[in-house]
Amino acid sequence: MDMEQDRMPPASEGEGARVLLPGTLSEITTSLTHYYRGELGRMTSWRDRIDRTSNWAITVVAALLSVSLSTPTSHHGVLLFGMMLITLLLMIEARRYRFFDIYRARIRQIERCYFAQILAPNPNSGSEWAAVIAGSLRHPRFLLSYGEAMHRRLKRNYGWMYFILLLAWCLKISTPKLQTEGTPALQAHSWAYVIDNAVLGPIPGLAVIAGVVAFYLGMLYFALRPDRDEGEFGHGEAHV
Repeated sequence: MDMEQDRMPPASEGEGARVLLPGTLSEITTSLTHYYRGELGRMTSWRDRIDRTSNWAITVVAALLSVSLSTPTSHHGVLLFGMMLITLLLMIEARRYRFFDIYRARIRQIERCYFAQILAPNPNSGSEWAAVIAGSLRHPRFLLSYGEAMHRRLKRNYGWMYFILLLAWCLKISTPKLQTEGTPALQAHSWAYVIDNAVLGPIPGLAVIAGVVAFYLGMLYFALRPDRDEGEFGHGEAHV
């Protein structure tokens, strides 16, 4: 038996293609359906990873707010440390979002150009969508730059977390009751008092305040810059 198999000529490339590729419309439809389910599973998996990172960020913000504002003995640097952690999580989530966007784009191509055509045929719709997906499969590449991914996640989720941390930090350094040497006063008496409370180790309070203001102005500019091409992400469009 082994000798017979050894004498059998290897299948040519064309013969292998005829065996492996679907040959009828029914087989093509079945293959496309299974492919859609596979891409949907990968998209859902990356979506779950994105949600996990967002949940970590929300948990970090809630925990640090509780620690910082619950007792006067806690240092305002805890909130600055929280800003650093949120930035790290934003960078991690942007990387995950770039992978998610690849599979999301393929899924939307199939849904818009294939399943939508089955439900409501559009005579003006062409078949170039299949070539787009085939090109993405042959040469996978990111559709978003790292900066664009960070921009989207900052504008949708992380901007609010940064804003809450900033409010808590301003409240911490300007409220006497939240300082170790707390007084019955409800607000700071002077800017000098706020600057003294903003001291971070050997760094003067004025330098700390200037650094925080510069950081948030940069984040605000980054979040409000226009998108390269909104496309599906324009106003009124459903997106994730």
